[in-house]
Amino acid sequence: MDALRSWAERQPNKLAAAMATSSEQLTYAELDQEADRVACMLQGLGIPEGGTIALLHENNLRTLSLWWGARRAGLYYVPLGTSLRPADLAFIVEDCAASAVFVTRGLEQQGVALAAELGNNQDTPIYCDGPSAVLKDFSILLEGSCVKPRPAALFGREMIYSSGTTGRPKGIRRDLSSVENAMVLPELERRMRQVYQIDERTIYLSLAPLYHATGRFLNRAIESGGSVVILPKFNPQDALATIERFAVSHTQWVPTMFSRLLALPEEIRSRYDLSSHKVALHAAAPCPIPVKRAMIEWWGLIVDEYYGGSENAGVTFISAREWLERPGSVGRSITGRIHILADDDTFSELPVGQTGLIYFEGGLNFQYTTGGDTPSVRGDLSTYGDLGHVDEDQYLFISDRRSDLIISGGVNIYPKEVELVIETYPSVREVAVIGVPDPEFGQQVKAVVCMANDIEDRPSLERALMQFCRENLSSIKCPKGIVFIDELPRNENGKLLKRTLRDRFSAP
Repeated sequence: MDALRSWAERQPNKLAAAMATSSEQLTYAELDQEADRVACMLQGLGIPEGGTIALLHENNLRTLSLWWGARRAGLYYVPLGTSLRPADLAFIVEDCAASAVFVTRGLEQQGVALAAELGNNQDTPIYCDGPSAVLKDFSILLEGSCVKPRPAALFGREMIYSSGTTGRPKGIRRDLSSVENAMVLPELERRMRQVYQIDERTIYLSLAPLYHATGRFLNRAIESGGSVVILPKFNPQDALATIERFAVSHTQWVPTMFSRLLALPEEIRSRYDLSSHKVALHAAAPCPIPVKRAMIEWWGLIVDEYYGGSENAGVTFISAREWLERPGSVGRSITGRIHILADDDTFSELPVGQTGLIYFEGGLNFQYTTGGDTPSVRGDLSTYGDLGHVDEDQYLFISDRRSDLIISGGVNIYPKEVELVIETYPSVREVAVIGVPDPEFGQQVKAVVCMANDIEDRPSLERALMQFCRENLSSIKCPKGIVFIDELPRNENGKLLKRTLRDRFSAP
């Protein structure tokens, strides 16, 4: 028995999932029945246990049915990023060896484009949730499927693809458990639910695209007997209204969402009753210190942060109260000890306060798919490829991704250090610091800045900002150039795409 079935038997009429901006909802009994129908359909298509399907889905209730149906059929399911180009979607479909692709109705045209990219590949049929001139209609298959699927030996799970901010996306595959062990939680997962305070009283609002790893939080809430509310597309005022309407207790954000919330007029920000809101997690990207302070001033000591990744190599957590004592930290490990290493070759450990490669103990085992590189694992230690340091109490501070490190004249420059200074300049909304080619020093520092207000005199602002940097940074760390743009490029998960900036501003 899986957790959904267990809760459906105990609380069949309790709300399992609802759409934030409509009347659509599913009770536990209804979601349980929908999952069975999807599992029947998948078994009827002849997809063997341990196989894989890919899902091009919107933020809707059908998505939850597809997830849980795949799990009951003993399959991996791969959520596809809805903003990806057809060629990138095709790469993932082929890399994960998907037996079929299922597309929800609003994304039919993207499904058609994917079909064209794949060509006449009969090994990977593409189904749409409704009539289509090109794609097969899986809603008809659902209507004609059995009510109860055949018992499966394996219990399926998601296979997330990394966001590909530094190269091709990589599928993160973990072994499937037996059905008998479907409700047995790994220690890391058990600890995360405890730290995040997720239980049957949880009402979780999902704000991000469901193809992102944050979709795991929906399953965590359902597996814990709570309720989930899904926002079709992020809008700051809709988010506040939904917290009030559903008495939401838990949310998860990325820093750009915080910035959009803070940009709302005070009259709108104060309009909604947020008293039910107990845990506001944020992750996925570094949050500027002024932004986080402003959110804590508004919402109080509920703005907690975690640091991790799709691989679950390790996870840290820091409460709002702890963060106020250590601004900029992402917290302490909730798994095993953090090791700061000098390099990948000698694995020599650095002392407190020195910046190096971040390695974790206690992460979950995984393998990348054939399209990925060897996992960054050595012995019992795993890394996301980030650089940072710990203080004397083992609180972690992230400097940068190793791939973002700037080396100028043989000197290591951590962009985050420069960004933290520029963020404090009046009216700077956000900033990204990158390394660009330099004929003499190899690389030089360039700052890409977004201002909160319109810029009337760019040359004067650039000179003032350069002077500010010279007053607060050593000369080697000061930007040699500053450019102003309206928005920094990010993927739909909120991750900053520095590679895009380097491509655009590669000239010194």
